[in-house]
Amino acid sequence: MQTNTQIALFRGQKIRKTFHNNEWWFVINDVIESLTDSSDPAQYFKRLKQRDEEFAKLTEQGGVQFVPPLMLEVETTGGKQKMYCWQTEGIFRLVQSIPSPKAEPFKRWLAKVGYERIQEIENPELATKRTRMLYKLKGYSDDWIEKRMRGIAIREELTDEWQKRGAREDKDYEILTSEISKAAFGVTPVEYKKIKGLKRQNLRDHMDDFELIFNMLGERSTTEIHRQEDSQGVGKLKSDAKAGGSIAGNARKALEKRLGRPIISSGNYLKNPESGKILKK
Repeated sequence: MQTNTQIALFRGQKIRKTFHNNEWWFVINDVIESLTDSSDPAQYFKRLKQRDEEFAKLTEQGGVQFVPPLMLEVETTGGKQKMYCWQTEGIFRLVQSIPSPKAEPFKRWLAKVGYERIQEIENPELATKRTRMLYKLKGYSDDWIEKRMRGIAIREELTDEWQKRGAREDKDYEILTSEISKAAFGVTPVEYKKIKGLKRQNLRDHMDDFELIFNMLGERSTTEIHRQEDSQGVGKLKSDAKAGGSIAGNARKALEKRLGRPIISSGNYLKNPESGKILKK
């Protein structure tokens, strides 16, 4: 996949990042330079691995759902060069291993995030409240937030059913989600994001009222079909997903015929808050 190098800023320091496999990967040497006084970040990284055996294992072999660094092409003053890069989770782990005063604010922030996550596990209502607040701060209206939160709950119900009924891998979830989307909207989530001009952004965060409603109808219908028919195995789940999505798709087509316009929109909320009801076209 072709990479796209951009600059991120941390503590006033430039950190190059490149888009690879649908996520940002950051240049390790740049991060080390921004958090230490080392004039040789490559050597510093090598010493970190010698000092921290667990960290060394992660950088060389990865771990459970943990990807090791990759050599990726990055733009430099001398042209494109391959440099060690790591995605966000890896960079967080790197920061934890750096014994530098400059890294302390970042470490304290990580500790705070970890503590909040534990609180949310013990009291799920806190996670819901924080999610609502984040959407509010981003400019979403109360009505939209209510639909989005309901959609999140419906999605969680559905994925719980998938897990209990034989779907195990992330790929299974992607396939099943795609089946619902194709039947409900006529496009896969990847195609839908292209219509809206999105890259890494969450597709559902850029849906309007009708899009959210029909998405919920497709997923809720699929969940009920699974339960009613006690479906087992990815093959049966896939046919259920198509059936559940078709229920939403038929309703969407009926509304489109009555309104005389498509429900799927290229609009998104990349630049304008949803509360203003103005989507970028």
